[in-house]
Amino acid sequence: MSYGHSFAQLRAAAPDWDAYTRHAFVEGMRDGSLPQTAFLTYLVQDYLFLIQFSRAWALAVVKADTLEEMRSCAATVHTLLDHEMSLHVETCAAAGIDTRAMLATPEAVTNIAYTRYVLDAGFSGDFLDLVVALMPCVLGYGEIGNRLAAEAATDTPYRDWIDTYAGAEYQQACAEAGTLLDQAIARRLGQNPQASPRWPALVERFATATRLEAAFWNLGQT
Repeated sequence: MSYGHSFAQLRAAAPDWDAYTRHAFVEGMRDGSLPQTAFLTYLVQDYLFLIQFSRAWALAVVKADTLEEMRSCAATVHTLLDHEMSLHVETCAAAGIDTRAMLATPEAVTNIAYTRYVLDAGFSGDFLDLVVALMPCVLGYGEIGNRLAAEAATDTPYRDWIDTYAGAEYQQACAEAGTLLDQAIARRLGQNPQASPRWPALVERFATATRLEAAFWNLGQT
């Protein structure tokens, strides 16, 4: 599935994209070899991540220039809080980890580095800085989900995770996020954004967030 031409351009310029989307952790979910303890460690940290990530999308509502942008970002906050995080709660509960225990878990340094980088992009920059920093997570998980849905072993224990990110609701959210990115860039940089003096800095923001995403998978291997 295509998530828009702006994402395709930024993705192509991110040197760590494959390291992120084809990380050993991801491939372990694909073939079922990932230890459950590693997955649960990641899932708890990702739950904490999504709390901060939801705040970043809420900040995007504040930074937005139009009502259309505000509505799109507000819808993403809803998807995160009321859909994506439920996977984490249900999976961890089945393993004996309740929400109170998840919230009591200290954030890993890698988690702090990534989430605060994204929030700082919003506080120190404008709407475009923030949205570009948010996209590797949103659209990368959509891409991973789609690929694993087609390639994963039939008996992988991570089918629920895969189905969440390959599912229609999440994929629709990705399509809308890609449209938001396209429109935000066109509105601020015109129809030839790569000619804008801002483009290299936006590419670097996207690449940095991608590198932090790749490092985040390592939380499940500690």
